[in-house]
Amino acid sequence: MTYRSSRSAIRHGLLPASIAIALVPVIAGAQETAPAAQDTATLDRIEVTGSRIRGTQMETQQPIITLTRQEIEKQGFTSVADVLQNLTSAGSPQISRSEALSSGENTGGYYIDIRNLGAARTLILMNGKRLGATTSGLQDLSQIPMSAIDRVEVLKDGASAIYGSDAIAGVVNVITRKRFEGAEATAYVGQYSEGDGETQQFSFVTGSNGERGGMTLAVEYYKQDPVFARDRDFSAAGNAGPDYPGSGSSPVSQNGSFCDPCSPSSAARWWTLRPGGNPTVRADYILHTADKNANANEQMLLTTGLERRSVFANANYDVTENIKFNADVLYNHRSTDQQSAGYPYQSGSFGTPLSADSAFNPTPGTALTFRRRLWEVPRTTKSELETYRFAGGLSGFFELAGNAWDWDVGALMNRNNVTKSQHGDASLIASRRALGPSFINADGIAQCGTVASPIALDKCRPWNPLLPHGVDGPGSLSDPDLQAFLFPYYTDTGYTRTTSYTANMAGTLFELPAGDLGVAFGYEHRQERGRFAPDAFRQSGESTGLGSKTTQGEYSLDEFYLELNIPILADMPFAKELTVNVAGRYSDYSNFGDTTNGKFGFTWRPLDELLVRGTFAEGFRAPTIDDLYGGLSSSFESYTDPCGSGAVNSVNGNAACTSAGVPLNYVQLGQGLVPCTTYPCQTPDQFVNGANPALLPETSKSRTAGLVWSPRWVQGLDISLDWYKYTIENMIIQDDVDRILRDCYVLGNSSRCAGIVRAADGHISSLFYGLANLGEMETEGYDLGVKYRLPELSIGKVSLDWQTSYTSKYDEAGQNAAGKDVIIGRVGDEGIFRVRSNMGVNWEKNNFSVSYMARYYSGMTEQCVTNRPCNDPDRIANDEPAALRRTGSNTFHDVQFSWKAPWDATVAIGANNVFDHQGPIMFTAPDSAFPYYGGFDIGRVVYLKYQQRF
Repeated sequence: MTYRSSRSAIRHGLLPASIAIALVPVIAGAQETAPAAQDTATLDRIEVTGSRIRGTQMETQQPIITLTRQEIEKQGFTSVADVLQNLTSAGSPQISRSEALSSGENTGGYYIDIRNLGAARTLILMNGKRLGATTSGLQDLSQIPMSAIDRVEVLKDGASAIYGSDAIAGVVNVITRKRFEGAEATAYVGQYSEGDGETQQFSFVTGSNGERGGMTLAVEYYKQDPVFARDRDFSAAGNAGPDYPGSGSSPVSQNGSFCDPCSPSSAARWWTLRPGGNPTVRADYILHTADKNANANEQMLLTTGLERRSVFANANYDVTENIKFNADVLYNHRSTDQQSAGYPYQSGSFGTPLSADSAFNPTPGTALTFRRRLWEVPRTTKSELETYRFAGGLSGFFELAGNAWDWDVGALMNRNNVTKSQHGDASLIASRRALGPSFINADGIAQCGTVASPIALDKCRPWNPLLPHGVDGPGSLSDPDLQAFLFPYYTDTGYTRTTSYTANMAGTLFELPAGDLGVAFGYEHRQERGRFAPDAFRQSGESTGLGSKTTQGEYSLDEFYLELNIPILADMPFAKELTVNVAGRYSDYSNFGDTTNGKFGFTWRPLDELLVRGTFAEGFRAPTIDDLYGGLSSSFESYTDPCGSGAVNSVNGNAACTSAGVPLNYVQLGQGLVPCTTYPCQTPDQFVNGANPALLPETSKSRTAGLVWSPRWVQGLDISLDWYKYTIENMIIQDDVDRILRDCYVLGNSSRCAGIVRAADGHISSLFYGLANLGEMETEGYDLGVKYRLPELSIGKVSLDWQTSYTSKYDEAGQNAAGKDVIIGRVGDEGIFRVRSNMGVNWEKNNFSVSYMARYYSGMTEQCVTNRPCNDPDRIANDEPAALRRTGSNTFHDVQFSWKAPWDATVAIGANNVFDHQGPIMFTAPDSAFPYYGGFDIGRVVYLKYQQRF
């Protein structure tokens, strides 16, 4: 007998919460189980995500989906986030890779959202311990290498009583490979059938085990090239796809133009240089017409580029027969590339007209208000994230009064370092000088200053914003020296650090007639600290980039939990099992106080083949560092001005609008100070938002009830049906621009007008909106799962897996123009699908296998806008007639063929979205910068994968 006796192996099934999952190799598969651990195959007590207590059937008490490594490999995806995003219970991506204009600390990460409740309300664990989060509470799954993953468990239920904050919607527990023996190398190469988006992934895993311990090492490299918007028809032509070319074009174009006259804005006329014209001659300028507008999508990326390097190691050692040591170490470096079109520079927004004394002014003596997209220098951002993670501890077991008890103590340290390098936003300091007085010197070179007071060329380069892209001449933006002068490189930096210390104990208090009374209790101390510092230009507002201030803060908490698993009945008629599970957690935060949350669950098995289960859970989400201590930032918001005469239910001319200086018959102005024709309309000026240190935690209640049926007369068939309902109150939301304007001008609440600034022409030139506990929401639905493993036939082994999620209710609270509480989010709205369904079929015979998956999404609806088709005019929403546009359902098909070679290798070839299906045009661009849902496939991916075992 080895030092790891069979008794010791059995104890692994009783280990407490923080590392028990990591040390249960039975589920991982035989090929990864070391010989010394084979005795664990007889374990009769396990721990699963959602409970700290081990038992024989704990996995049946709550709705949990388990994705094994074998199932993940058959899907053909290259990140755990992509795998999870295709679960039927997954919501819209928090920041999809099609949101080309997204900015800030979180851009470039992969986040998962359960039930459309938001990624910050889904807790991510790695081997039962928290994954490090950004200052806004998002947990980046891209830092976990695919080669290190053994399985993923997804708890679709609130679990704050077990895990604390953020576990409102559910918990994703990524469990890594342990006790790996041998070596394994994998290579993956794929690309879209259009010839772009090439993806490469190479990994190597090795491990060795001895009598008292073992070590596993996984190394991975991943790279995916970006895809340009111009290379897909739905994103190439503007914001409404190929059927409406030019619909997304901008009058702020690369041709450059100036206004004459400039006011009133509604009657402004804009002039641009005719082809072949002399830029200094006023007569060579013609009216700027729509055919000279810019299509920004020509320069934008549809999906970002991504490169990742990861190293993961696990070590475990039997210190004594009853005490064990386990440690995980992770290093990850992720680099993400973004590109968006050159900035739409509008001199009126920055107070930087072309000087009356500029050598390039076609109307000498008169300063010109101009607009020019900086086409020659697209805006680029490289976001780099470095992750350092250590999680380790000791665990053991002992017997007390004949009952088994397990304990563990552990520590976690997770640090993320963020660096964002940006280029393409102009320095306002430089542009003021470049647009100021200038002259042509004796050498025929444009020079800043005046003949009497020249400015050296190494100190200033003059710019002619009226010279169109592609036209050479003095002051051309294509001049490398001018570009170097106008466009500095910007660097944002930040970090987050999570530190926690845990102590847990689990065991049996005593035996009841129906079984053991299980108990688990423990303590956790956790500290969250973070900082994100934008570049000095962004903080000062001296660039065309969105302004932002430093976010910095920290908080700590102490938590205690208790869980009981109480068997009530067993082996009785219509009560083969009746068990109640009760848990509670007390959390004391340093920044807002304390909270207590409970959970109740039951399991009733009236027949051997039928299980009835249910839970009720309280949950909470604490305000994040960014929520509480975030610096000010800015954005270009879309809104409807109630003081505009073109708005529905306009109040133009009332006392509030008139006192604010809004003219009668004023029409809201959008980009380029052009009157809006569709609503909501995007502001031409930056609005400012910020944090709120007085925020309180969000609170929630979740309920589930379900059936699991395995009919004895159909071998291999398992059917589950679960109902769920979530209610969230005190949601932390951004105070809405439309809500502020309604409160101020429609409802007459003058206190809400303080942050609104209007220009002389009446348009809103500045507005402040912050965070508040104003949100409420409720969602309800059903999950159906059917798994069937057919008896082995002459044609081979066949298995089916059908998972469906049906959302019957998804209501977000809001208010209409009259201030009445109404529902603003509904099932069927963009990204909130009534039905999502996945049907998977797998066939195996000898060394060959085929896997097929169909991914179904029901149709969506969106609000109709001017000049867009409206095909559902009868629906009533928000107590007002509201016509809708409705799209049809969509199904994407995946297939993979694999062969196990005699030299211990596996070769797989496959395609995701094999029929190259494209979703519908969505004018509202949900979760995307383009008229297409950001969670849909953008083309057919064909791939080849080779895996060699040693």
